[in-house]
Amino acid sequence: MAQVARSMEKLISADAKDIQPPAAASVVGVSKFFGKTSVLQNISFDVAEGEALVLLGASGSGKTTILRIIAGLEQPYTGKIMIHGKDVTELPARERGVGVIFQSYALFPKMTVEKNIGYGLRIRKRKRKEIKKTVEELLSLVQLEEHRKKYPSQLSGGQQQRVAIARTLAYDPEVLLFDEPFGALDAQTRTRLRREIRDLLKKVNVPAIFITHDQEEALELGDRIAVINVGNIEQIGTPAEVYNNPATEYVATFLGAANILEGVVRKDYVEFGGAKIAARIDSEKFTEGQPVKLIFRPEDVALSMTQELPSGHSCFAGAIVEETSFVGAYERLRLRLDPAGGNSCDTGDTPYYLTTETPESQTAKPIIATRPKPETMAVKLRRGDRVFIGLTSFTLLPKDLRPMAGTETSR
Repeated sequence: MAQVARSMEKLISADAKDIQPPAAASVVGVSKFFGKTSVLQNISFDVAEGEALVLLGASGSGKTTILRIIAGLEQPYTGKIMIHGKDVTELPARERGVGVIFQSYALFPKMTVEKNIGYGLRIRKRKRKEIKKTVEELLSLVQLEEHRKKYPSQLSGGQQQRVAIARTLAYDPEVLLFDEPFGALDAQTRTRLRREIRDLLKKVNVPAIFITHDQEEALELGDRIAVINVGNIEQIGTPAEVYNNPATEYVATFLGAANILEGVVRKDYVEFGGAKIAARIDSEKFTEGQPVKLIFRPEDVALSMTQELPSGHSCFAGAIVEETSFVGAYERLRLRLDPAGGNSCDTGDTPYYLTTETPESQTAKPIIATRPKPETMAVKLRRGDRVFIGLTSFTLLPKDLRPMAGTETSR
């Protein structure tokens, strides 16, 4: 009996581990129209406790509308908003427990830092002792103790941002929403403040949703990124997943620079004009003869004056350097792949060369590559130089379909 009891206890314990707590915030099947114009189509995602999710998209993509619906400033046409398992779709903004930090900060100009932070508690009729304690804790948290008596006009943009966050945290919001929070700051301040805000969010363990159109900002801030395009989520995942394995061409080109070549699927390779690139083809996603797009980042390209490339790279093309640009920490090159097959890689009996055309189209496109500073210093490349190209990895996407997971192949 004791053995049976222990077995049952293990099963119950295992089941308890499988039970996941409800998401801190959920957007479920949200659609929105302005007049007859659809701005959101069936948007759904969750945000975990303590997670930072970034909604990344161009102007007009719908990301601000999503934030306003979560905050209660707009009502969805369909769908619902859940906060810690509670449906708040019909609740007014002030009753949702959601804190919003706007780009403008909206600080009271005639109140000091400490009075700005405590304002929300005062209008909620909290006790003076409680207000003082909370303000002291928040001043320490955002590292503004020595600025407590200053007015907003006496603070830098980054300091004003921290005051706005502290004021929002004062009434214990269940979710924080950041509306383009760094847009009004200079580049250097933005970079520093992003790190500070990320560290701060980890300390308070409050789930946060950011909206931005800045790709670098999204990669640095987000535990996950949702890429929004014309009212749809094209892809959602960790920064590494979204950057290295884009699900669509839009994601690839919006989240950093990307090279795109068009080809056709064969049994165990992809054909690009006269070239073959070995690839692990997923038969559930791709069929023989299907047009596809091969996507790779400039930093996935390796260049050599000979066919000897670093480990992990396979030589597949010869090219001519058309342009070099110094970009600080690295060099950017534009390459022309020779459709005539000149300077092709020695891949066996058949001298394959790579062009960016499909068998139906013979128009070559440039390839963008980057080289880190040490490599640039070691081997100088100039316009007109002939080089060989290798790739570390690439992603295959169907040419004619919308969002679909790609197939990454390391070389």
